[in-house]
Amino acid sequence: MRKNIVIQGALIAGIILLAGYQFLGNRNAEPVRIRIATGGESGVYYAYGNALAEILEKRLNVQVTALQSGGSVDNIHLLKNGRAEIAFVQNDIMTYAYNGTNLFSAEGRFEDLSAIAGLYPETCQIVARSEIGGILDLRGKRVSVGDEGSGTELNALQILGAYGISYADIDVDHLSFGASVEAFKDGRIDAFFCTAGVPTPAISELAAKGGARLLSVGDAHARSLISQYPFYTQHIVPGGVYPGVDEAPTVAVRAVLATNGRLGDELVSEIVKILFDSRDEIAKSLPEAGDLNRGGAAEGITIPLHPEAEKYLFGS
Repeated sequence: MRKNIVIQGALIAGIILLAGYQFLGNRNAEPVRIRIATGGESGVYYAYGNALAEILEKRLNVQVTALQSGGSVDNIHLLKNGRAEIAFVQNDIMTYAYNGTNLFSAEGRFEDLSAIAGLYPETCQIVARSEIGGILDLRGKRVSVGDEGSGTELNALQILGAYGISYADIDVDHLSFGASVEAFKDGRIDAFFCTAGVPTPAISELAAKGGARLLSVGDAHARSLISQYPFYTQHIVPGGVYPGVDEAPTVAVRAVLATNGRLGDELVSEIVKILFDSRDEIAKSLPEAGDLNRGGAAEGITIPLHPEAEKYLFGS
C-alpha cells in the first residue's frame, strides 16, 4: 500500500513538473522561471523590469527575476546565451542583432529573437550650445558621438549622414553620456548626442543653467532617415520639457520587450496580456510605462513579432 502511494505521488509530481516545462517551453527542461534582462540600476529599463517582474510573479505564480545589466547590447547576449528569457532592448540594436549587422556582424544573425511589444520612445537628442543654429552648423565643431561602437554612435552617424556630414567635417569625441555632460559643462565640446527617454535629468540640469538647446531633425531629413533605417520614428520634444528649450522635432528609436524563443506560446500570451493590463499600475511610478498602447506597439519594429504578440495586437 505504502509503495503504491509513493509511486502515485511520484507520478503526480512528474506530471506537474512536465506541465511546468511545457508552459515554459524550455529546451533544456529547467524549472519554470523567467529572467528579465533590464539595465543599469539608475535607468528606466531597470525600474520597468523590476515592476513588471513583481507583477508577473504574482499573476503567473512562477519565479520571475529582474537582472541588472549593461543595457541593450548586453541584453541581446543574455538572450542569445540563454541566461535570460525576456529583455529590454532598443529596436535599432534589436534589428542589428536579428540581421547580424553593425554591432553584431562578427557573431552573425540571432534568428530566434522576436519582439513582444514596443514600450516607449527613446529620443535621439542633440544637445548643443545655444549659438549653434542647426545640425549643419556642427561642421567644424567639437562633437561627442557617444562611446565608440555604441548604439548612440550609430544614431549619430546616421543622423549626421542624413545631412551629408561625415566625421571628416567635425572634431569627433567618443565620450560616454556622463563624460559628455561634464565636457559640455567645462566647455570642452560644443555638442553631444544622447539617445534616451525625455526628459533626461542631466540635460534638464544643463538647460536650467542656460546656454544649451536641442537641435532639430527636419521633416524631410527625418523621412529620408526613416526610409533608409525603418526602425526610426519621428518624434517631437515639446517646448518647455527642458527649462527654456523650444520644441525640437527629431527622431526616436523605441524601447522594446523582446524574447528568445525559450518561452512556450501559452506563457508568452499571458505575459503580453499582463504587460498591457498592468500599464496604468506601473505608470504611477514610472511615467514611461504610460506610453504603451496597442496601436503603436509595433511601430518601428523591423524584426518578427512573437506570434502570440501579433495575435494580441492585431487579432491574427
